[in-house]
Amino acid sequence: MTIGWQPTASWSVLRQRALLLARCRDFFAARGVMEVETPILSRAAVPECHIEPLSCREAHQSRLLFLHTSPETAMKRLVAAGSGPIYQLCHVFRAGEVGAHHHPEFTMLEWYRPSWSWHQLMAEVAELVSQLLDQPALSQHPLPTMSYQQALLQYAGIDAWCHDRHVLGRGLAADQAAMLGQLDHEDLLDWFWVDRVEPALRQHHPALFITHFPAARAAMARIDPSPPATACRFELYVHGVELANGYQELTDAGEQQRRLVQANQQRQQQGLSPLPLDQHFLAALAHGLPECAGVALGFDRLMMLACGAESIDQVMAFQIDS
Repeated sequence: MTIGWQPTASWSVLRQRALLLARCRDFFAARGVMEVETPILSRAAVPECHIEPLSCREAHQSRLLFLHTSPETAMKRLVAAGSGPIYQLCHVFRAGEVGAHHHPEFTMLEWYRPSWSWHQLMAEVAELVSQLLDQPALSQHPLPTMSYQQALLQYAGIDAWCHDRHVLGRGLAADQAAMLGQLDHEDLLDWFWVDRVEPALRQHHPALFITHFPAARAAMARIDPSPPATACRFELYVHGVELANGYQELTDAGEQQRRLVQANQQRQQQGLSPLPLDQHFLAALAHGLPECAGVALGFDRLMMLACGAESIDQVMAFQIDS
């Protein structure tokens, strides 16, 4: 049997990847943002219903360890300890993520800006991506933005705040209605988003920030209580590809613990195992996380856009099976 051992990405792409990594570091160095490294292994994991961590056991011990799905909790511990603005380029791991834009191991660029608002951070994200991808659409002032509710209304014809399943199901084929009848409200909105909104964004918007997600999708973001309550959260889409996800960070330790416990309860309802909470992270929040904004950006997706690749495998040296 012949085993294919050559890189899956071309040398020109790998050279471009090295250049983009260097330019990212130059971008933050020029702004006084410190590069940090945090462990990829932890005894805790962030419970989420749509992201599953990879785990391993030490050879001579029974301890179960998790590979991080994001450096978020460790980086926030650094911010709480007084680090100031920081960023990290690291590999993260998510089980079962396979597709044109997904891989079980991928590179994430994540950074935190103490004392900044999420709107200030959006401007910095736009500046970085505009420079790296030569995206003039992101150089506009004000930034190109659309709320989550506006996007669903415009491209799917539904109101995100409507909980009437009959109203949400209008216009669906019978087989679609039967399939989607098993989904809860938030998962139903996710289906409309992927099936209707993302293709429209790809066609009509070269670059666009989506803002003000439902409060149920806040994760670790602060909630704006103004009716209807929305998450202080943004996502950046470039040519229909979700590239970055940012928050006005939640600083309330009690509220954060409540959300993590609730996420574990939802996991159990879906037949998934609960995950051990990061007590060090919660202790850091209790000590005091300064007001800050943070964002995670998929570096491999950035690479795809930079070189016109159709699959994430084309911008990585090796696939998981190669």
